[in-house]
Amino acid sequence: MRKLLRWLILVPIAILLVLLAVANRVPVTLSLDPFSREAPALAVTLPLFVALLLAVAIGVVIGGIAAGIGRMRWRYRAKKAERAAEKLSAENEAFFRATAAREREAEIPSREIALRQ
Repeated sequence: MRKLLRWLILVPIAILLVLLAVANRVPVTLSLDPFSREAPALAVTLPLFVALLLAVAIGVVIGGIAAGIGRMRWRYRAKKAERAAEKLSAENEAFFRATAAREREAEIPSREIALRQ
């Protein structure tokens, strides 16, 4: 089912990307110099579809990083809660062992009590 769903989503996206690449082959110049339009210090000439795909890819990466940073808080809290649960579990186990040991001592009379009777 997942493979079929994946194909139903990926094939149309691939077709759209091919159509985008064929329709937008015109070279464009991307400049990072806001002060000089005629002779920019840093400029790249590439096809428009490459510029669009790079912009989308960079946006996906930035969004993934932002989502990862947001999840880090929850991961930290989960690890902290897990450590606290392990600590409480160990304390609980120690309490039950101590209680069981006291019950065994109470059931078996000590040697002194047996000799006095």
